[in-house]
Amino acid sequence: MLVIGLSHRTAGIEVRERVALDEDSAQSLLRHLVQSGTIAEAMVLSTCNRMELYFAPVGGDVGDRAVDAALEALRFTRADIGKLIYLHAGSDALSHLFRVATSLDSLVVGEPQILGQLKLAFERARTLGMVGAQLNRAATRAFRAAKRVRTETSIGSGQVSVATVALELACQIFDDLRGRSVALIGSGEMGEAIAQLLQQSGAHLSILGRNEQRVQALARRVGAEGHLLSDLERTLVEVDVVVTSTSASLPIITLEQVKNAVKRRRGRDLFFVDVAVPRDVDERVGKLDGVYLYNVDDLSSVVAQTQAHRHQGAQHAERVISEELAKLEQHEEIEQVVPTVSALYRRFSEVLRAEAERSFQGGLRELTTEERESLVRLLDAATNKLLHHPVTTLKRWAVERPLEVDATLELMHEMFLSAEEERPHRSAPNFAPVSSSPTHSVSPKAAGSGERELHLLAQPATKGSR
Repeated sequence: MLVIGLSHRTAGIEVRERVALDEDSAQSLLRHLVQSGTIAEAMVLSTCNRMELYFAPVGGDVGDRAVDAALEALRFTRADIGKLIYLHAGSDALSHLFRVATSLDSLVVGEPQILGQLKLAFERARTLGMVGAQLNRAATRAFRAAKRVRTETSIGSGQVSVATVALELACQIFDDLRGRSVALIGSGEMGEAIAQLLQQSGAHLSILGRNEQRVQALARRVGAEGHLLSDLERTLVEVDVVVTSTSASLPIITLEQVKNAVKRRRGRDLFFVDVAVPRDVDERVGKLDGVYLYNVDDLSSVVAQTQAHRHQGAQHAERVISEELAKLEQHEEIEQVVPTVSALYRRFSEVLRAEAERSFQGGLRELTTEERESLVRLLDAATNKLLHHPVTTLKRWAVERPLEVDATLELMHEMFLSAEEERPHRSAPNFAPVSSSPTHSVSPKAAGSGERELHLLAQPATKGSR
C-alpha cells in the first residue's frame, strides 16, 4: 500500500485550500483512478488540515505507473515529493495511516474528528468498490488502534478539537468572551461544535448561513440568534468577533465588505477566526487597520500551549500503534503461507478420501453409512494431526524467518503438491481392488464436516488477526 498527500505539516493553507475536495470531487477522483488501469484500491481523505490518497497498485507491486497516475490525478509532479507532498510505501504507509487514525498526526493531538472523517472516506471508497483486501485490513486495524488509544490513554481527555482551539484563541484576544458579541458563519458539524462552545462561554451569539431552516434550528439548540447570510454586512458592523466555518469554495467575506464595515465601526477592532479550508475570509482583510485575521495555521501557537499535558498519552499511543502494526505485519506474513496450507490439507484429504472410496467399493463395502462416516471423520482427524506441526512451524517461520519462507514454500510444493498422484498401495491391509460398479460413496454430511474443520485449521494462527 502507498499514500501520497500533504498536510498542515508540509503545506500552508494557501496550498491546502487549492487541493481540498468536496464529496463529488472525491468520488470523481476515485473513479478516475480506477479508469487509469494501474490502481486496484484507493481511498481519499480530505479535511481542513490534510488531503491524502491511500492506494494499492494493480498486481500488488509498488510500481512507478501507479504513482504517476496518482500524482497526475492530484495535479502534482515527482518534483513536489519531499517538498509539498509526501510519498510513503509499505510499512511506512501503514504507520502513517495509524498515526492519522489515532490523531497523533493532527494539528490538535487527541482530537476525535479525524477518525470519523477517515471512516467516512473508507465507506465512500467501499461504496464505489474501491476497497479490496489490502485497504480493508489496513483500515480495520487502524480503526482498532484508534479505539485502543481512546480507551487506554488520556490523549483525548476533555474537550479537544479545532473548535476548542478556535475558542481558546478568541478567549486570548479578549480574556473573557462573556458579554462580547460573536458571529458564527456556518451551521455544519464544525459550526455546531463551535456554537455550543461559544454559548457556554457566555458570548452573545449570532449564527449566519444560507439555509434559513438549518440556521434557525441550530440557533434554537444553542440559544442564539439566527440570521441569513444576507445580513452579513450589518453583522460585521455590530460584532466583536467573527468565526467562520463553511464549506464554500470561495471566500464569503470579501475585502470590500470589511472595508465598508470598518468605516462604520468608529475605530472598534474587528477579529476574524477563520477555521475553514478553503478559507472563508479574503486574506487581504488582515492588512486593514483595526482588523485582525487568524486562520487554521495560526492555531498552531495555541495548540502548542494547550497540548503539552498530552505528551505522556501520546507516548502510550505510539506504543499502541507499534503493537497493532506488528500484529498487522504478522498477519500479512502468515497470510502468504495460507494458500499452501490450504492446498496441503486439501491434497492429504483428497488422497485419503479416494483410498476410503476405493475400499468402500471393495473390501469395506459391507460397512453401514454411519460406519463409513465415522471412518471419514477418523481420516480427517488423522490429517489434521499429521499436518498440525508442519503447518504451525510454517506459520512461525513466516513471522520469525520471512527470508526463508519462499524457498520453503517452493520445496513443499515440489514435495507434496506438484508431483503426479501416486497409485494406491494395493498391499495395504483391508483395502481391495476397485470395483467397476460402486455401491456406496462418502455422504455429503461426512465430507462437509471434514472440510469445515480443515478450513478452520488453515486460517492464520494469530490472536486477533481476523
